[in-house]
This record gives sequence, C-alpha cells and structure tokens, in this order.
Amino acid sequence: MSRARPRFWDERAPSRGRRLALAPLTALSWLYAAGATLHRAWWERGPGRPARLPCRVVSIGNLVVGGSGKTPVAAWVAAGLASRGWPVAIASRGYGGRGAGAVEVVSDGRYVRGRAERVGEEPMLLAGLAPGVPVLVGRRRDTVGRRAVAAFDAQVLVLDDGFQHHRLAKDVEIVAFAGAGLGCGAVLPRGPLREPLRALSRADAILVVDGPLPAPDEARVARAAPRAARFELMRWPAATRPLAGGAREPAAKLAGSRVGVLSGIARPAALRDTLRGLGAHVVAERAFPDHHRYRSADLAGLAADAELWITTEKDAGKILPSWTEGAEVRVLELATEFPAGDAFLDWLERKLRAEPAGRDAALPPRT
Repeated sequence: MSRARPRFWDERAPSRGRRLALAPLTALSWLYAAGATLHRAWWERGPGRPARLPCRVVSIGNLVVGGSGKTPVAAWVAAGLASRGWPVAIASRGYGGRGAGAVEVVSDGRYVRGRAERVGEEPMLLAGLAPGVPVLVGRRRDTVGRRAVAAFDAQVLVLDDGFQHHRLAKDVEIVAFAGAGLGCGAVLPRGPLREPLRALSRADAILVVDGPLPAPDEARVARAAPRAARFELMRWPAATRPLAGGAREPAAKLAGSRVGVLSGIARPAALRDTLRGLGAHVVAERAFPDHHRYRSADLAGLAADAELWITTEKDAGKILPSWTEGAEVRVLELATEFPAGDAFLDWLERKLRAEPAGRDAALPPRT
C-alpha cells in the first residue's frame, strides 16, 4: 500500500555486486539525465522561447523527488510578499492537471472555491497557508499567469514546483531541499534527482527545509551553486485539530497517546518520526502513495486498529469525516520558523526590483 523511497537511492558506495545489479537502472538514469538536460537547453538556449509575463515570476522548486517542503515554502513566500504590499498570486499545476487552456481559481483571496478531488491537494493547501492570496491552477502556467494579472492585478506570480518548468521565463529561482539530502546523487530511476546536480547553477537561492543537509550533500550543493544565496527554514508540529472541525489542541498533548498514522505523502516516515518525537506511541499505520485519492474503503476498520489517528494537512482535504467509522482523526498542523525571514524577504525584494532589460512595471514603493 505504501510507496517507500527505494533503499538503493541512498546507497552512495555500493559494493561491486550491487553496482552490477543496479547497472540497468544506472543506464536508464543516464538517458533520463540526458533528456532532462536537453529539455532545459531547448528552452534556455535553443529554439524554445519561454513566455514573458507582464509581472515578476518567482519559482519555488526542488531537485529531489518528493518531500522537499516546496509547497509550504511557496505559500510562505507569497504571504510574506503580500504582507509587504506586493499584489501576489500563486500558480500551481495541480496534480493530474486539467486541459492545456483551462484555468481554475482555487482561491480569490477571500474565499476558497476549489475542491481537492478536482484541483489536487497542493492548491488547497496553498490556499489555506496563504490566506488573502489568490491561488490559480492550470497545466499551462503562462496561461495561469496571464489570468492572475488580468483578474487580480498580480505584480508577482509565485510558481509552486517551478524549477523544471521552462515554458515560462522566471525572474527568481529558489530551490528547496529537505534535510534528507540528495541520496546517492544520481538522477531517476537510479537516484532521487529530477535532473543532474549541475542544474543548480541556475538557482538564485538555496533554501534548506528541516535541515541541515548531510555534510557531503552540503559540499555538493555549494560546488553546484556557488553564487546562490543560502537560507534555512524549520517546521515544527504546533497543534492538532479534529478532521471534522473543532478546537485546536497543542501537539504536545499527543505525548503518551497511542495513535495510528494515516498519510498519502512522499515520505510517510517523516510523519511517523514526528509523532514519535512528540512522545506518541505509533500502534498502527496506513500509508498510501503520494497524491493518493482517498475512498471510504481506505478507512474501513480504523477504530479497530487505533482509537486516535493522525493525518497531515495535505491529506485532510481529501478525507470525509463520515468515512472514519467512529475513529477519531486529527490533523497535525505545522508551524514555520524562519529566523532569517526578514533578511530573505529583503533579498527577494531587491531581486524583484532589479529591472530586466527592456521591461518596466509598476512596483510597490520602497519601505
């Protein structure tokens, strides 16, 4: 039922026998890396012509498959810019995106209008984490961006998961990494990278979430992106709330509780470890693949396995309380601690105010 990260992704120095066994995956990895490199080159230096929007574009992306925290980072960046007076909108592809020309407004900045089963869980999470910021979904982010400018007068478009999206010209590239690091450093399917590490040379900033990175990975990232600004952000479990709605309780109250873990995320072990770190005893687990679309059958018999179940904010929007069959399901809410948050926003505003050649835009006054 779960789709755990393959163990060989983290094998940095396999034995000769293991290297032979992994040789087919290594060959496929070379092909994947070549394709990713050619795709980037097509848009950056070849015949491809990225669309240029009449607004600034900030990309939040990652290099490692799954679980880098890029979606909460995108929400934090958008909310931070909005708090400083920038008209901001967020663009997401949405999981299992819709038609090429379709744009759906998940949130208009006042009301959340989307549904997780229609637009995916990430846009719903973005709307919840960045209240007051419009969130739009569409397969073509250039089309989404034009809609954001026309409908909401956006001067900044924040792209969630934009590092490998080359169709749209970007003003700032921010790459998020989780503390789990780069694994063996190979590209899919031999390792967890979406494209070769040298792609980091395009990054304006590296943001490590829940770090630090392992020392070898820190050195590799520094070599690949020597000019990128560096920032660190931590998330910590702050509270739980009932799935069906109700009063929040401090996450610390889970200490000593017997809980089940219910998740459909890239790294289910991260939730399990967080709960154990709070002092909870994990007695049952139902882990589904990332982006899993829940059905009532997935929650059958919950109460027989554990009286209290904990799920994530990402999963909560896809689970109906009526499916829980008498079990108590609570949602773990994470708080963000960004010690250098003001310095990061100062840096980002300087980047946004740097005028690209031949382009002008009305920007908020300096504060």
